[in-house]
Amino acid sequence: MHPIVVFLLDGLADRAHDSLGGRTGLEAAVTPNLDRLCQGGSCGVLYAIGLGRAPSSEVAHWSMFGYRLDEFPGRAVFEALGRGQEVSTEHVFAYAALRPAERRDGGWWLTGRPDPERDADEAQRLVESCDGITIDGLTFSLSHVWRGEAVLRISGAADERVTDTDAFFRDRHPVLRPQALVREAERTARAAEAWSHEVMRRLEGQRFNLITLKWWGRPRDVPTFEQRHGLRGTFVASSAFLRGLALAVGLEAREEGESDDAAGDLRGRVQIAHERLDAGDTFVFCHVKSADAAGHTKDPHQKQAMIETLDSALAELPTDRAIVCVTGDHATPAYPDVIHSGDPVPFVVAGPGVRADRVREFGELTCAEGILGQLRGPDMMPVLLNAADRPLFLGSRPTPFDGADGYPSLLDPL
Repeated sequence: MHPIVVFLLDGLADRAHDSLGGRTGLEAAVTPNLDRLCQGGSCGVLYAIGLGRAPSSEVAHWSMFGYRLDEFPGRAVFEALGRGQEVSTEHVFAYAALRPAERRDGGWWLTGRPDPERDADEAQRLVESCDGITIDGLTFSLSHVWRGEAVLRISGAADERVTDTDAFFRDRHPVLRPQALVREAERTARAAEAWSHEVMRRLEGQRFNLITLKWWGRPRDVPTFEQRHGLRGTFVASSAFLRGLALAVGLEAREEGESDDAAGDLRGRVQIAHERLDAGDTFVFCHVKSADAAGHTKDPHQKQAMIETLDSALAELPTDRAIVCVTGDHATPAYPDVIHSGDPVPFVVAGPGVRADRVREFGELTCAEGILGQLRGPDMMPVLLNAADRPLFLGSRPTPFDGADGYPSLLDPL
């Protein structure tokens, strides 16, 4: 059996652009190391949720890690865990964001956000002035994290099945009224609406005069990563919510920042993967944000250049002793003006015993011709476990854990 290492290049995939000769940024990029990985491995394309679905990173990762959407606790729970906060199933969580807003066209429209440095003290003071409000027996507690953003914890038998007030597209929609998704959540939705009005009353006359809510959720009892897949290891990421996701499934979360030196950051993660394998990890997951950030510039040439930069850091992958996968979680198109899209993400697996298919270059079109075909998020772990000689023999039920597709390292003897 072999350990598994995944390098997740966030927002890797793209759409074809005229300025790149009808190619994506990845297809236009010169990527000798990724191409070499393809030439010795098995390829396919991945849709984290499904064809045409444009997932957020947290939803995509959750699916790729083999967890169902009905098990998803909500990103606010990940934000809390990743920032070292205790969470409990007794509480409902949401992510709160202090914003400036103006009244027009019958609604409140967001006009910006606090500057993380210039406005830091003022933003924290204003958030703290809204902490501890109680509405209809529900107490709304705010824990400021940065630039006026906070984890909201609601106590008093609240229900998490409430819609966001943050419309996400501030140029298309005003701040929204929270609505219950089920009848049982109506009390919480009404309280959240009343809380929003009370916050606006307290912030009246301030530069930042409104707090939005999004990513509602509640901690859920789910099998650990080891219980579901039989693997123990480390999740390396810079983002708090991803470290929180790792902690939610029992992986070790390791914070590694990202800088303007994207190649150096990724090269450092490759070195960490080697170190964790030496330490006995059977699973190492390394997340890198820079391809996603390049896509958000809406400049296809920047996306191309960033992928070439990242490729330069992938010369020393541990394919001699581990199953190595390189893929992304979603497409972040450099055009048009969408956040993410549901386009196919290239997926390659290489390492001891992995069969090489006919794919010679790492790209969306080329990988689609690979032996793995079209994968969905929940296929990732079974594919990697199979390549690592760790597949669960279906028909055998050696564990009581729901959704298991691997053997835990410890089984209960008779």
